[in-house]
Amino acid sequence: MRPRIASVPPLALTGGVLTVGLGGLYLAALLVTGGEIEAGTTVRGVDIGGLSRTEAIRKLDAHLAVAGSRELAVTVGDRAGTVDPRQAGLTFDAEGTVDRATRTASDPVGVVGGFFRSGGDIEPVVRVDEDKARTVLGKLARNLDQKVREGAVTFDDGQVEQVAPHRGHALDVDAAVGTLRTSFLHGAADTVTALPTRETEPKVAAEEVRRAVREFARPAMSGPVTLTAGGRQFTVTPAVVGEYLTMRPDDSGRLIPTLDGKGLRSAPAVAGPLDDITTKAENAELRLDGDRAVVADDARTGVQVTDKALGKAVLPLLTETGAGARTGEVAVRRIQPEVTRENAARLGLTEKMSSFTVNFEPAAYRTKNIGRAAQLINGSVVMPDKTWSFNRTVGERTKANGFVEGIMILDDQFTKASGGGVSAVATTVFNAMYFAGVEPVEYGAHSFYIERYPEGREATVAWGSLDLRFTNDSGNAVYIQAEATDTSVTVSFIGTKKYDEIKSEKGPRTDVKPPAKKVSTDEKCVPQTPLEGFDVTVDRVFYNDGKEVKRQPFHTHYTPRDEITCETPDGEKPDEEKSDEEKPDSEKPDAAEPATEAPRTEASDTSNASTVR
Repeated sequence: MRPRIASVPPLALTGGVLTVGLGGLYLAALLVTGGEIEAGTTVRGVDIGGLSRTEAIRKLDAHLAVAGSRELAVTVGDRAGTVDPRQAGLTFDAEGTVDRATRTASDPVGVVGGFFRSGGDIEPVVRVDEDKARTVLGKLARNLDQKVREGAVTFDDGQVEQVAPHRGHALDVDAAVGTLRTSFLHGAADTVTALPTRETEPKVAAEEVRRAVREFARPAMSGPVTLTAGGRQFTVTPAVVGEYLTMRPDDSGRLIPTLDGKGLRSAPAVAGPLDDITTKAENAELRLDGDRAVVADDARTGVQVTDKALGKAVLPLLTETGAGARTGEVAVRRIQPEVTRENAARLGLTEKMSSFTVNFEPAAYRTKNIGRAAQLINGSVVMPDKTWSFNRTVGERTKANGFVEGIMILDDQFTKASGGGVSAVATTVFNAMYFAGVEPVEYGAHSFYIERYPEGREATVAWGSLDLRFTNDSGNAVYIQAEATDTSVTVSFIGTKKYDEIKSEKGPRTDVKPPAKKVSTDEKCVPQTPLEGFDVTVDRVFYNDGKEVKRQPFHTHYTPRDEITCETPDGEKPDEEKSDEEKPDSEKPDAAEPATEAPRTEASDTSNASTVR
């Protein structure tokens, strides 16, 4: 009996080769592989063929953890750096990589193909945290970006220095994320990855630097220049010129020389000779002969050398060579005074408009500060419709400006500070202005009343916070004469009267308030006697032809002057002088600027020794 042949899937012998249907091959392959990763499958050289998913993940984790921690060498332009992939959010995904290998081996083609080939190399899956990557790349850019360096020419101690240009590189962070991922995935241990950059070319090229040196810089430093100004000749060395000489590019990238005339003017080698020939213009000095103005001293023309004129004379000489060719003349400017013997009458400077005097017993600080302020004010000329400023004219009351420490009001009490006593001059100017009839712009009274000043008609000043200003609305020029002795200060306004007469009428005190008692341990404390606070109104009354023309009120508010007792921190009274209000007039302060007081809208000043003349 012949043996029975079992039934099998359709087979065909073609050309002596056995063929099996695709479905049968796929089923057979699954039976053979049992769902494991295809034999011969590798990931970056690590064989995971034949392993289960769990086994493959464990094996890849161990290998990829080492590979994923290796720093990546990168460059930005011509600067090198490294990136820690873990900080940059770059990681290998072992699970995702095994899933990829399994999917490849599980599809019909892959399963059937397993009969005829072994597995291949699988690219690992990379995860990127783009926020972390951008943060790391941003820090890298701050270290490795290079600003464009323009070609330049500098001068150092008379020598020419060249600066070579260099293109700039800026890391393109967005584009670099992808480049960094590729380097992480494919780069070998010794791979250096050039990250994408944006390049900036210098405007000043190397050839332009060479041209500037050849045509200007070397000739400029080839020797000294000799200058003549106002008949005075002097020489300036290349080292001095070079300190204030620069070459800057124009819009086309061409280096253009620039000379700092102001800086050169301040150099001792230049300032000395020029200071000898420069003088300020001085107005004719006026004085009063009775009520009539006369010229006491002629005006003098000033001579000035401007920074612009100096630069204009020196710069063209720098392209010349040879001693004879490097000589030039600096133009001098003649400054005409505002007031001369010839024009004083035309300006309306013909008579006394007002005069006010404050008398005081001498005290060293008061005499010094009052005298210095009067000196700075004397000779001021205020043209029609112009505004005069006490602070601008006198300047800051510092030692460098000729002032010393004295007594002033600070936080509603006497204290010691530089410039004490200057408010006596401010009060004198205010009253001269008041009786001249010109328009006050800014002024303020002392915070509390001081008996030596006219009640409701006094002023103080504070550098940087309170000024005394007026506008000359008289229609003619005004000349301010200020004179001081050891015991008085007088301010007179010379011009043309707009009104026949100006009088002052003071009203009664109102809103009277009592002072308080206080104890101070401040080391600059000055004892202070009490005085009530009050409000007062003073009217400035204008007359023409014996009739009242107008009336202008000045309202002043005085706070109480508290009684101040000075004590040391341990509660004992220090050995010091009496309160200024308890001293004789020769020792009393003139209570200069209250540094913390805001300007008021009304004026006042008081002095028992003040008189109107």
